[in-house]
Amino acid sequence: MSDWRQTWKRDRVAYGFLIPYATFFLVFTVLPVVISIIYGFTYYNIFQPTKWIWFDNYVRLMTRDSVFPIALQNTLKFAIICGPGGYILSYLVAWMINEVSSKIRMVFVLICYSPTIAGSIYVVFSVLFSGDAYGYINSALTEFGIIEKPIEWLTDPNYISTVIIICVLWGSMGAGFLSFVAGFRTIDTQFYEAAAIDGLKNRWQELWYVTLPMMKPQLLFGATMSITSAFSIHQQTIALAGYPSTEDAVTTIVNLMVDYGYQRFDLGYASAMATVLFLMMLVSRWLINKLIARTGT
Repeated sequence: MSDWRQTWKRDRVAYGFLIPYATFFLVFTVLPVVISIIYGFTYYNIFQPTKWIWFDNYVRLMTRDSVFPIALQNTLKFAIICGPGGYILSYLVAWMINEVSSKIRMVFVLICYSPTIAGSIYVVFSVLFSGDAYGYINSALTEFGIIEKPIEWLTDPNYISTVIIICVLWGSMGAGFLSFVAGFRTIDTQFYEAAAIDGLKNRWQELWYVTLPMMKPQLLFGATMSITSAFSIHQQTIALAGYPSTEDAVTTIVNLMVDYGYQRFDLGYASAMATVLFLMMLVSRWLINKLIARTGT
């Protein structure tokens, strides 16, 4: 009997439990990605027969679309700032929460996680950064004599990006944050005791030499979630700055994908954008994995 048949016979129960998830994953994740990549080489608008145009969509992206380079720049900026920033912030907040007593730990977890599950974060930021004199930020700055007239935070291209970045960082306590909170609870305290005997002197050394190496699965999962959320920034820009934003100051690739896919029905062109974004995420994930592996965690 061949090796794969022996493996199947030995682990058939485990494979039986795996088949439902694998089926849903292939049908609703892998297959849509493959179809999107294929449509990227076509002209497809759901009303007419699909027409193969090969690399025309990509040539159009790079040479004839004046907005896509701006969206690409904005997407990379948000990814570089909000990705690592949200990742580090989530880990540090989870670490600090782990240091408090168990009675109030869940309260802090709920407070930090709630902005990611409630649309109220956009309402809060709309009020905080309102462009009139009644906005809390404008009111405070005027009260202290820092500004003389209200700043249009959500329409001035000089300030929109900053507001969006702050909003994204505040709302970055998502699934990665929860995995960090859970990961801290899985580390046996005996490792810290052994590290103290070996000469570790403070909590920062414990964090670097014990906690980080013991949380590699959570770190990888958190990195994946952080990359995904950083490259898919979309709702924040729509809710706060509208679409299109002033001078496309915060227009992202996902904004353009939604525009061309759902408004203009140019699905082939939107699929080409999705493919470019997908490749960017893959490269970023590969670099993050290499970095985590190199640090020894």
